[in-house]
Amino acid sequence: MAKDPVCGMEVDEKTAKHKTEHMGKTYYFCCLKCKEKFEANPHKHMQM
Repeated sequence: MAKDPVCGMEVDEKTAKHKTEHMGKTYYFCCLKCKEKFEANPHKHMQM
C-alpha cells in the first residue's frame, strides 16, 4: 500500500486509478482531486 501524499489515505498501487511520476518516483492518489493538487505544487505535498 502507498500513502496518498495529499490526504494521507492508503492507496493500493495495483488498483490505483490515479498516479503520477515526479523526480523518478511514482505517487499514487485516492482520487483525481488529490492528483491535481499534487501536480499543481508537488514539493508542498512531498513533505507529508
